[in-house]
Amino acid sequence: MPGSGLILGIESSCDETAAAIVERGARTVSSVVASQIATHARYGGVVPELASREHLRAIVPVVRAALAEAHLTLADLDAIAVTSGPGLAGALLVGITYAKALAFANHLPLIAVNHLEGHIHAVLLNERETEVASGTDVAGEKSVTLRNDAALALVVSGGHTHLYLARPAQGTWNYTLVGRTVDDAAGEAFDKVAKLLGLGYPGGPWIDALAKFGNPSAVPFSFAQIKTKAHPAASLRAPRRRKPRPSRASIRTFCFRFQESRRLCCATWSCMGCAPRQGRG
Repeated sequence: MPGSGLILGIESSCDETAAAIVERGARTVSSVVASQIATHARYGGVVPELASREHLRAIVPVVRAALAEAHLTLADLDAIAVTSGPGLAGALLVGITYAKALAFANHLPLIAVNHLEGHIHAVLLNERETEVASGTDVAGEKSVTLRNDAALALVVSGGHTHLYLARPAQGTWNYTLVGRTVDDAAGEAFDKVAKLLGLGYPGGPWIDALAKFGNPSAVPFSFAQIKTKAHPAASLRAPRRRKPRPSRASIRTFCFRFQESRRLCCATWSCMGCAPRQGRG
């Protein structure tokens, strides 16, 4: 069905191999994701070389599964989109090379997608689908508003924590980087702290689960200021000041204080040394 606005999207920027088919940027026809958590869990973080190898193993079956789920073939597509960056160089190379080969062999246009821009537009796509599913999308009014108005977008992924002002302009979008973390992204900070405490990967779910049982009055954290040199010093030093085998109670308390410090920092615009910056994304 050429001309139907069907685009195959391929994502391989970090530790997940994903493929999805979207119709006219408004409806997700299929979506398949192959996770690498089991591969990287033993190391407490993503190992780039292993990530690339896992993408090589997964990319063909993932794309085939996305097509099968949508009951489509490559001949039904109008274009292929692929994440071009930012991300792990080797991982990106797998997705880009495969997408180029598919596009060339099937005479389809190839669309390069910025990873962070993809995060922003995934939210708009989800909003549109939610409206349609709930019946609140009256003549597309709210969706048109979302597409024509400026939006303040917070991008939080494993390796990126950015705040963008997104503005539509002449059929495309312009982005102004309002602020970002200057050391570790939020996801990386949680993974590193979880590794120091001997918890599992990814660190966020572990810290979140244990923090509920922590002592709010113990293990105080100092907050990084915008003008100070940014590094997760408090998080790195605190576990080392303790015994090599901290008690379960102390781990729960540390998780609570760490998570609370991240929340309060974000609320006061000093999250992990978050500094205002300007420019095009």
